[in-house]
Amino acid sequence: MKRSSGRLIVFEGIDGTGKSTQLRLLESYLEECGNRVVATREPTNGTFGRKIRSLYHSRRAISREEELALFIDDRREHVTTVLAPALAAGRIVLCDRYFLSTAAYQGAAGLDPEKIIARNDFAPTPDLALVFELDPHEALRRITEHRGEKPNDFEQLDYLKKVDTVFRSMRLPYIKRIDASPIAELIQQHVRDVVDELLDHHQA
Repeated sequence: MKRSSGRLIVFEGIDGTGKSTQLRLLESYLEECGNRVVATREPTNGTFGRKIRSLYHSRRAISREEELALFIDDRREHVTTVLAPALAAGRIVLCDRYFLSTAAYQGAAGLDPEKIIARNDFAPTPDLALVFELDPHEALRRITEHRGEKPNDFEQLDYLKKVDTVFRSMRLPYIKRIDASPIAELIQQHVRDVVDELLDHHQA
């Protein structure tokens, strides 16, 4: 897809890494610096996104291919209604999960991650993909203890280990890996350093 004047920064990683918190902190920072920011997420709250969320505790209700199709349909709708207009308007778009998550999670379920990425060629390429890395045992502990939640069908330990392996195998030029084990403030400083470098380079 043709690049636009905006910037697309996506937050990726296994569940429990704190990426959603880091997105909110970065959003506040960028706005304080005078930037026009759009924060969004996938799965969306649209028709297909709601169907995906309904699978969180009944994932076996559909096949892997049907599940992948839902993610891609949700992304097509997201690109049309949110991402493309925001990027065309020159906004900095922060997206909590994007097609790398689809490749990692559906790849861990047995599909080919590279083929999944290829099927997303309609979607804008990220300017930056922040991949948050954390030991799956610690990620699961955060889900259960910090959030007080029972892990859903996408958050089982053996599955998260496979997802983590796929994420770590990805070699794309726009990926920057973030150690998600320190305290949130230190992680955020690393995130800001990487994003500031991207934006300064773009402005130059």
